[in-house]
Amino acid sequence: MSTTATSPVPGKPAKPQQGQPQPAGNGKPAVSAKPVTWKLPVTLLVLAVLAFIFFGLLGPQKTARFGISSGGDFFQLPAIEVPAYLAGIVLTVIMLGLAGYAMFLKTKNVRPPRWLPVLFTVLFVVSFLIWVVGGARTPSISLAGLIAGSVTLAVPIVFGSLSGVLCERAGVVNIAIEGQLLGGAFTAAIVASLTDNPYLGLLAAAVAGALVSMVLAVFSIKYVVNQIIVGVVLNVLISGLTGFLFSTVMQADKEMFNSPGRLPIIEIPVLSSIPVLGPILFKQSVVGYLMYVAVIVVWIGLFKTKWGLRVRSVGEHPQAADTLGIKVNATRFWNVTLGGAVAGIGGSFFTLVAIDSFTKEISGGRGFIALAAMILGRWNPIGAFFAALLFGFADNLQSIVTIIGTPVPSQFMAMLPYLVTVFAVAGLVGRSRPPAASGIPYVKG
Repeated sequence: MSTTATSPVPGKPAKPQQGQPQPAGNGKPAVSAKPVTWKLPVTLLVLAVLAFIFFGLLGPQKTARFGISSGGDFFQLPAIEVPAYLAGIVLTVIMLGLAGYAMFLKTKNVRPPRWLPVLFTVLFVVSFLIWVVGGARTPSISLAGLIAGSVTLAVPIVFGSLSGVLCERAGVVNIAIEGQLLGGAFTAAIVASLTDNPYLGLLAAAVAGALVSMVLAVFSIKYVVNQIIVGVVLNVLISGLTGFLFSTVMQADKEMFNSPGRLPIIEIPVLSSIPVLGPILFKQSVVGYLMYVAVIVVWIGLFKTKWGLRVRSVGEHPQAADTLGIKVNATRFWNVTLGGAVAGIGGSFFTLVAIDSFTKEISGGRGFIALAAMILGRWNPIGAFFAALLFGFADNLQSIVTIIGTPVPSQFMAMLPYLVTVFAVAGLVGRSRPPAASGIPYVKG
């Protein structure tokens, strides 16, 4: 049945077809052709009400102090002192206003602008931080240390999310990120221990991650096995294999097989002494600097090069890409392999930067959080990077608040990274759309 519109009456505008977006008029935002769901407005409203009650009405009466500079900074900036109760009221009222605006837009069937959930998230995090610090026995915290620590803890999540972006943009769902991180961590530890060279361990981690992803690629692309099942099986396999080798080999001779040493922290003179930004950008290990490079390179590669155009076409419409002469399955295979190598580098962080030895399940579920960061970042390397920073912030905060003596139970703070994951993926993603052919095998013919 043809969907071509009938010829318009002379002098009258053509009537839009059903399913097409209605044009904007009189400067008003265009109404969405599809019904806007209540998911985002309701999530924002619930969070705003809870924040208003706990962070505002029941907030602490102390003054929260946030230090910006440390003793070794090039110049000193004064600390920020915030009345916790007043700040909680003001910030949560703004959050209620944003939630109300999202509800209003829903009644008009208009999608909220992208800045709205981002601003809401920032306000929620700031109000939560003020509430936690203001209610502590020692209501003072180093903001520079909190941010720098958050970036450090986000490193493996960033690499894992970049791995997911590379794979899904080509049409393959990479559930095996956890296994690739774990395999990279194990291989980095054992190779660095045997060679007494952590840089060789870093290289070996990339190779290990690539090998794990090759297994995923072969079974899911060549043999058309369900990608989710293959990924889950690989996670279990790598977990069991590394656990077995740790118990039988590494523990038998720790000095030889599990003493990799740490990658040194490289400080760039002068720049590393800039308050806040210095430790984040110019005082990192090799893995930390590689993280920044990887985010930029992957973004440029995917969105500014012919290679990226081919990859995205394979992930969106593989049949059309095949018609144009692009080798769909070969592109998918090498993209998945590259994604595994990236995840393997992220895994080396655990044994070459965070601590100088391997333990069972050292990745601690970071691969699954990386998947959430990828979704929250809308399959964009830069978006995934900032989403990973949010999870790193939640992970670091649980350690710091225990030190300053917050009244919040430590069990709740340990849950914080995973609560952030659930809320982010469930509500704040909005109408994220993965690549159209993601998870769908391509069989030519």
